[in-house]
Amino acid sequence: MDTSHEAERSPEELARQALYAFLTRVLARPMQPAEAAAIAPFADTESEFGQAAQALANLLADADAERLGREFHDLFIGVGRGELLPFASYYLTGFLNEKPLAVLRGDIRRLGFTRPESVKEPEDHIGSLCDIMSHLIEGTATGEFDIYDQDQFFAAHLKPWAGKFFADLEKAKTADAYRAVGRIGRIFMTIEEQSFGMIARA
Repeated sequence: MDTSHEAERSPEELARQALYAFLTRVLARPMQPAEAAAIAPFADTESEFGQAAQALANLLADADAERLGREFHDLFIGVGRGELLPFASYYLTGFLNEKPLAVLRGDIRRLGFTRPESVKEPEDHIGSLCDIMSHLIEGTATGEFDIYDQDQFFAAHLKPWAGKFFADLEKAKTADAYRAVGRIGRIFMTIEEQSFGMIARA
């Protein structure tokens, strides 16, 4: 991968991309204890977000992959279905594979993204949306996209429901380590909404 544009990216952009990439990984498949290294740079005691990151790092220090796998299964797969359905269509309409998914597919085509053949879930899965945001941030640095592409995608496909999903994950009955993921995601979505709001008012 060409890294010549890496120096042009601000620490804030690098942090945002890292957080979206982290959320992509832990929401698309069972979280691994090694993710403690990915979230540790965000941990501090001065902010709500930093405290949430520290709480997750602490949980992962005592976790094992098998336990995390069971937790992921109970939350998102289950017997028939998991406790949560992490899809935009479900959160916005109460049903899967509805209009929000069709609108998303149009925007994905417009942006030039294609779904990997290995991914079987509908494109409006929260992990897939975080993955697209990560690529939009990277593409902004290389000139393929701009901040307005990020703003429009976030406003259309994450802002209407992602905060509610992460709040539900934070209080899910079968959540343990993923409760901290929910807290991190909820706070991050609020920060993103506020930041994009300032861009829109500029």
